[in-house]
Amino acid sequence: MTPRIKKLRKQSLNAVTKISAERALLITEFYKSHQSPGDSIPVQRAKAFRYIMKNKSICINDGELIVGERGPAPKATPTYPEITVHSLQDLDILNTREKVWFRVDKETRNAYENTIIPFWEGHSNRDRVMNRMKQPWMDAYNAGIFTEFMEQRAPGHTVAGNKIYQKGMLDIILDIKESLSKLNFINDPKAYDKQEELNAMQVAAETIILFASRHAQKLEELAKDEKDEVRKMELEIMAEVCQNVPANAPQTFHEALQYYWFVHLGVVTELNPWDSFNPGRLDQHLYPFYKKELAEGTLTKDKATELLQSFWVKFNNHPAPPKVGITALESNTYTDFALINLGGVKPDGSDAVNEMSYIILDVIEEMRLLQPSSMVQLSKKNPESFINRAVKIVKTGFGQPSIFNTDAIIQELTNQGKSLIDARNGGASGCVESGAFGTESYLLTGYFNLPKILEVTLHNGFDPRTLKQIGLQTGDPKSFKTMQDLMNAFEKQVQHFVNIKIEGSNIIEKTFMTHIPTPFLSIIIDDCVATGTDYINGGARYNTNYIQGVGMGTITDSLTALKQHVFEEKNTSMNDFLKALENNFEGAEDLHYKLVYKTPKYGNDDDRADDQLKDVFELYYNAVNGHKSPRGAAYRINLLPTTCHVYFGSVMQASADGRMAKTPVSEGISPVQGADRKGPTSVAKSAAKIDHLRTGGTLLNQKFTPSFFEDETSISKVSSLVRSYFKMDGHHIQFNVVNADTLRDAQKHPEHYKDLIVRVAGYSDYFNDLGEDLQNEIINRTEHDNL
Repeated sequence: MTPRIKKLRKQSLNAVTKISAERALLITEFYKSHQSPGDSIPVQRAKAFRYIMKNKSICINDGELIVGERGPAPKATPTYPEITVHSLQDLDILNTREKVWFRVDKETRNAYENTIIPFWEGHSNRDRVMNRMKQPWMDAYNAGIFTEFMEQRAPGHTVAGNKIYQKGMLDIILDIKESLSKLNFINDPKAYDKQEELNAMQVAAETIILFASRHAQKLEELAKDEKDEVRKMELEIMAEVCQNVPANAPQTFHEALQYYWFVHLGVVTELNPWDSFNPGRLDQHLYPFYKKELAEGTLTKDKATELLQSFWVKFNNHPAPPKVGITALESNTYTDFALINLGGVKPDGSDAVNEMSYIILDVIEEMRLLQPSSMVQLSKKNPESFINRAVKIVKTGFGQPSIFNTDAIIQELTNQGKSLIDARNGGASGCVESGAFGTESYLLTGYFNLPKILEVTLHNGFDPRTLKQIGLQTGDPKSFKTMQDLMNAFEKQVQHFVNIKIEGSNIIEKTFMTHIPTPFLSIIIDDCVATGTDYINGGARYNTNYIQGVGMGTITDSLTALKQHVFEEKNTSMNDFLKALENNFEGAEDLHYKLVYKTPKYGNDDDRADDQLKDVFELYYNAVNGHKSPRGAAYRINLLPTTCHVYFGSVMQASADGRMAKTPVSEGISPVQGADRKGPTSVAKSAAKIDHLRTGGTLLNQKFTPSFFEDETSISKVSSLVRSYFKMDGHHIQFNVVNADTLRDAQKHPEHYKDLIVRVAGYSDYFNDLGEDLQNEIINRTEHDNL
């Protein structure tokens, strides 16, 4: 790490995370005083984007090589009042909460109180959404059956493809004009709508060129006053880069990085996608530039590395905008979920690992930053040196990179109807979600609490927490004679709540389609320009909506326990079982012991438990798969929690697997914390019994003690474990390398562990920044010290 990068990294780590009112004030000013009443909504949105980018502060940090900040300074975080309005109480909570706080100064609070809230309260998109929701949705939502992502943030879960490395914005404007020239106003009833959308796209493309030019002008001004000749030359080169891109296609390694970064800022300024807009397969995009310049002698490996490290700092300067309400509880992190993909295969199916793949892995290890998150795509075509290099970083306890099965992802995407080439160009984003990069709009609609639905089933559709009848009356469980009776009731409840969730998600989607188009994001994703259709209106080549199932380990073990003790061995009546759950096992300690220690558990390659896993997977898949959204997206499942397994557990009484009331449910497809007792190989075998290829992603966590890696053969052992799991079509695996004693000591003495990073779910975070419930959940995960 050069002195420059050390300084920038330190600045990023030490920057004060705060709320910036700048964007909120600019968008308010536009809608108050600068909008044209005759403009269509897409054009209005594009002009609002232009107003923000024309007037927002330009921040050039001392010594940096890649320029542009989301707010007026590093970690100054914008808000999006047209989507959701933070109340004064929200701001006070953000400012004072013990962990993951956002400082709110007096000027910002006054701006909210006097300008932003009065204008937007009752008129945000969230207000529109909530006013349109029906009572069954509200009851299920308030009970913790599901969450909704887009009730307070925008639809942006997508990844940039090759387009921006091959075309400049001037080229894209020519494409827009060509599409305009082909409109048929006689025979196409949507021609006018397409015209307005294409006009909006042109404004958006011109805006990002303007934004880059503002940076070029600022850099030229700084260069004139710079006394240091080396830095003066750097500033002049950077100004030239900003004049060239994104107006034109990038010609150099530096231009490619800066082009992407301006696009990134455009996407996250236009709206709040939060979920992982990122450059995707960065090694594939950058390698041609690197190879060409290396041959020409205009770039060295060291200079490329320094540019990449500066690029890494830019991601780390950008905390995720804070949420309100329930979503703040289940997404209480600074991480913005930008996931860099490395490795995988080329469009022709051959090994894609190249020198840039290894250079970026070196950057990941040396920078040791939470953002951007990183992963390796591992195919059977990739060399052992690639997976071994990744595992060597994993063993440092950083929690990055996670490891994904390229061959499984390609099958998942082709199963969904993507072309083979588009699937090979795809990967994963956010936590584990599969998508065709640059060609797909794939939205996460929210988390789905499967264990809670069993709780409601065991109360004949009644929620014991909110004291409301929220489900179907599927029968008094005490009258069930067989396990199949219970499964039939559970399946009906799952279908009932899936239908409620999809109806609500469709309302949300239609509200966005009508009121919040995204003309800038639309020019990045194929085929929006060609069809004259917005990204949120189905303009992308492929459209998918995911519902994320949570608590697979908990629901599996709960059903296994009921099957064994109530219906097979009949050593406990359903009545006594339900009383024990209601009383949190007080007075039923013997039953609790049997549930925890004398009942088969998922994660041990034991079909007595794993059969229930397969049953739940099938009924959940059948309930969700194939439904259509207003924009024509297909609903599909994936299985991941982020941190929602903590929230979902908090709204539940004790569960039949022995879990105590209000404690977290299991995360991803990982076993219940501490339930896997036969080693990581057995976990992999259990997890592979579901059909990952029919999902859009599954998340599996493993925890190893640092002592495991003292053995020189440990790298190859873990690599073999990953390869074996992937041969069984497993989608993803990731590792924590830390022992529970260290984590417990960090709870007691956080001041000694400021740099302790752990893998949470699909992302890494500072252990000190996690809530106590989440810290305990990670501590309780099974430690493996051998294979």
